[in-house]
Amino acid sequence: MIPPMSILFLFSSLFLQLAASQELCLNAVCARNEPVIRFPFRIKNRQFRSCGYPGFDLSCDKISNRTILELPYSVKFTVQAIDYASQELWVNDPNNCLPDQILSLNFSDSPFDALYYQNFTFFNCSLSDYTKYRLNPIACLSGSTYTVYATSSLSAIRLLSGISSCRSFASKDVPVEWPFYGQIFSSDLSNDLRLSWGEPGCGKCESRGGRCGPQSNSTTEIVCSHPKQRGIPRSARYIMTIAGGVPVALCVMGLLCFVCSRARHHTYTARRSRGHDLPEFTFTLSSVPTLNAGLDAPTIESYPKVVVGESRRLPNPDDYICSICLCEYKPEETLKIIPECQHCFHADCIYEWLRLKASCPICRISPQPLLPTQPS
Repeated sequence: MIPPMSILFLFSSLFLQLAASQELCLNAVCARNEPVIRFPFRIKNRQFRSCGYPGFDLSCDKISNRTILELPYSVKFTVQAIDYASQELWVNDPNNCLPDQILSLNFSDSPFDALYYQNFTFFNCSLSDYTKYRLNPIACLSGSTYTVYATSSLSAIRLLSGISSCRSFASKDVPVEWPFYGQIFSSDLSNDLRLSWGEPGCGKCESRGGRCGPQSNSTTEIVCSHPKQRGIPRSARYIMTIAGGVPVALCVMGLLCFVCSRARHHTYTARRSRGHDLPEFTFTLSSVPTLNAGLDAPTIESYPKVVVGESRRLPNPDDYICSICLCEYKPEETLKIIPECQHCFHADCIYEWLRLKASCPICRISPQPLLPTQPS
């Protein structure tokens, strides 16, 4: 017979294991205004190792309480925001000199990579009057007798290469936050770096309101728990709205045609009764108007996506309402960005719109396919 104390100890152990695997893997933050941390990330010394995924360990700065991500080769970043649904994060330099980190950046042996790259050439110049060249200096890399610049413009590279007091010392593929079509004449490279990860693939689970994590402490299998059931897709509602309006429009047009035909009939009868000569009518068939064809599905799918999450970061802070359905953006909704004008819309709304008309609903610019550049 098993002693009662042994049974109690067994149940206590099972309860503690269950609590450690489920209840103790709760959201965590380094400070009130810092990003929310959950799987695949974990804060070392605050959350169990099983609450995170290898390579996603974070720490809290002891002085400022900022969230710190340390990549291999001792490169540290402050985490500005995390979007779990799109599997993206935004980072910057804790010492406020991001270009210095960019020069030594190496994503090998790291689960992270950049979505978009743009090549910049770095110059060291002894120029004092740089304003006439439209150059934006990198202050944290410059000194009292020299100034450092970074440019992706071929014309700026030719200009600085032709000045005897300037020399190029580095060429680097920089992870930019948003794709830029064209060339940047000069930049101080202080904007956040936008990174992403592929594994573990929890984006779909997060976008459906679920929680992603390991199945248990004894396996590496990742499961999705408690996903929310969604109603009718936005695209279906959008199409039904359009379809519902078609019969009404046809009825109105039919009524107008009937009224006009009756008016012409009464006029014709009155003129004949007064003996007036009737003019000859010549009927011409007008050409069928040319429709502005929309974009193909692969082109629309190639546009960048952003998921409204805890970060609530959008390219344009003033974009908080979808101009197509006139609904405010809500957390966990997927938006698409037209790269030429950076206007945001619900992904389903802009998909239906661009399939019918190849222009931005706000500025009417004609968007083009987006092909993200790959690192060299």
